[in-house]
Amino acid sequence: MDGGGPVLRSRTPLAAVLAANSISTAGTSLTLIGVPWFVLETTGSAGRAGVVAFCATLPIVIAALVGGPVIDRLGRRRVAVGSDAVCGAAVAAVPLLHHAGLLEFWMLCALMALNGLAHTPGNTARYVLVPDLAAHAGITLARAASLFDAVSRGARMVGAALAGVLIAVVGAETVLLLDAATFTLSALLVAAGVRGVRAAEPRKAAAPVSLRTYGTELREGYAYLLGNRLLLAVVVMVMFMNGTDQGWNAVLLPVHAEAELGGATDLGLLTALFGAGGLTGALLYGAVGHRFSRRTVFSVCVVLCGAPRFAVAALTGTTLPLAVTMALGGVAGGMLNPILTTMTYERVPEELRSRVSGALTAGCELAMPVGGLAAGLLVESAGATGALLAMGGVYFLATLSPLVFPAWRSMEGPGPQVSSSGPCPPVRGPAARTPRSSAS
Repeated sequence: MDGGGPVLRSRTPLAAVLAANSISTAGTSLTLIGVPWFVLETTGSAGRAGVVAFCATLPIVIAALVGGPVIDRLGRRRVAVGSDAVCGAAVAAVPLLHHAGLLEFWMLCALMALNGLAHTPGNTARYVLVPDLAAHAGITLARAASLFDAVSRGARMVGAALAGVLIAVVGAETVLLLDAATFTLSALLVAAGVRGVRAAEPRKAAAPVSLRTYGTELREGYAYLLGNRLLLAVVVMVMFMNGTDQGWNAVLLPVHAEAELGGATDLGLLTALFGAGGLTGALLYGAVGHRFSRRTVFSVCVVLCGAPRFAVAALTGTTLPLAVTMALGGVAGGMLNPILTTMTYERVPEELRSRVSGALTAGCELAMPVGGLAAGLLVESAGATGALLAMGGVYFLATLSPLVFPAWRSMEGPGPQVSSSGPCPPVRGPAARTPRSSAS
């Protein structure tokens, strides 16, 4: 398809990546609900749910910190396929070992850690392919980015709704087996659909493998990020958002649903409503949002997308107020990633896409392990209400950043792409993954 001669337009590779990502995202939604519920069912401890969340997310950060150059050297297609294969095996092992009576708590933590370690490189590999596959398909980058975000949101919504229903009907163990099957299908789609795309293959021109060259390549990604004040401001804010969101998803919402609401079914419903709102917000922004000031839209939506649901959950004990809040918060959150995606692609060139993506992902997800662990400890020490108010307060303060710091003023239009002759140390020319908020 793209072997160095004339480019043959084909939408098959992009369609394959979109389909694979939607299936993998739906499966991740099953894990997001299924694993905390499985821990609460089998241990009855919010603290242990927080420990599992910590074990699952710490390797995500580690993989993002050091994995960018690996993706380039192994090839984005191979990394995406291998990542899904490992994740599928790790998730499937949990219910199988439990059914056999062999699952110990440390094994659950280890399997979730393995899943987290393998998950990030696969996500990054699929994401950084989007600009090349958009060009390959002959469609604009903005449209491809919107499609990528929209199908992810739709998949997240469907996966969450299915998880809630399936847990109530067949149990958390079966839900985890279904999640393992989604990873397998995602791997097959990428393996078959992205064959022959040059950007998906290993970089033949890369220098010989050594710790020195690896360290140089790794530093290039971080140097680029540190040289762009706006991207750095985004990463810091999203880091706090993702940390508190991890506490919400892995501990606070499951505990609240079990104690105050209708159990797993309501948990799935609320998560699905948030996803449906996100899909609506993304489509709405694509239709009319681009006509307005990016900073204004972003500043309003980022405040509305997160903190209100923590407050409503803390102050009410029924499903309806929280359902309305999460649906509306989802709409606000859905407008964030299209802005961040466009803004990042405008500012970051192509050659270092995987490396800068790793730096962005590492920064954005740095607080996630602490968020899940802190939520579990707060619930056991201060109660669910105190934990919700404390973490909601952190979320609210973080989302005031666009209104306070001057770096955000430059988000209105395309910024200069920093090259190797710019303010960073030798950088061959980058491009990146958007700092993606889990709230959006």
